[in-house]
Amino acid sequence: MSYFDISKLKDELADLEQQTVQENFWNDSKNSTKVLTKIKQLKSKCTDYENIVNEITNLQELTELVELEPDEEISKDILKNTKKVEKQLEKFKLTTLLSGKYDNNNAIITIHPGAGGTESQDWAEMLYRMYSRWANKNNYTLTEMDYLEGEEAGLKSVTFEVVGENAYGYLKSEMGVHRLVRISPFDAGGRRHTSFASVEVLPEITDDIDIEINQDDLRVDTYRASGAGGQHINKTSSAVRITHIPTNIVVACQSERSQIQNRETAMRMLKSKLLDLKEKEQKEKIEDLKGEQKDIAWGSQIRSYVFCPYTMVKDHRTGYEVGNVEAVMNGEIDGFIESYLNVSN
Repeated sequence: MSYFDISKLKDELADLEQQTVQENFWNDSKNSTKVLTKIKQLKSKCTDYENIVNEITNLQELTELVELEPDEEISKDILKNTKKVEKQLEKFKLTTLLSGKYDNNNAIITIHPGAGGTESQDWAEMLYRMYSRWANKNNYTLTEMDYLEGEEAGLKSVTFEVVGENAYGYLKSEMGVHRLVRISPFDAGGRRHTSFASVEVLPEITDDIDIEINQDDLRVDTYRASGAGGQHINKTSSAVRITHIPTNIVVACQSERSQIQNRETAMRMLKSKLLDLKEKEQKEKIEDLKGEQKDIAWGSQIRSYVFCPYTMVKDHRTGYEVGNVEAVMNGEIDGFIESYLNVSN
């Protein structure tokens, strides 16, 4: 693990822990929260590193033992645990590539279909399902914030939060336009269709990050919540839509039972969007919030998913591709995430 400097990490951890015993450390609550969060992250990394090193050492010792006294059961255990450590090592390697300012934060994701009606709306829902399955496989919590279902199938838009360590760091690789090529299930003639959907990924803003919002700049609308297939329908106007008038940014939340909770969640979403805009303030248009996204159309896609006439998923930024499109749609996107992080670092 030469790419990982454990001694440097431990030195940084020691410096931060030294800060916590200073006389005035707790007087600044925002700074103390920031420092304690960083300590927790560094300790987690050190623990993961040491666990992997211990596992490798144990495997080496067992291998030497089996070489002296062959044992079929121990040999099977060695093979099984070696594969397990390989997966742990790959996952750990990924975390070392996360160096962005907000990589450790939760991720707020919004998916919009491109032009094409039912076909593209169905594609947007397929992407939502893909990220849901990825989150589940990786022990992240996915919370739906806002969902607008399509007229015939799929969805017109969805916003959801992926909660867990490094969620934004991993999922920022998904920002952009995604292209689908398949035989349309909605075309009676069985013709091949190309569809597009955009994925916006923003970090959730934590309490230690200051974003000033003038309440006079906000327009707050309430409406009745409704979910996919009629789920979560509410008889009261608990859903909240907030418009930031100076930038025309609109956020909405209907996932919570009360209007107050939905407003709080919508404000967190708004802060994330305003932070992203602030960091791109040299840009003149609000559309630049979308990062690498441009038009949700041909020529602007970051990744293509081909079901017909062959099967392949290819990332156009990194060149990484796989042939098993079904596995990708079931949440197997770690290869794309790793290739992106390797290229962008």
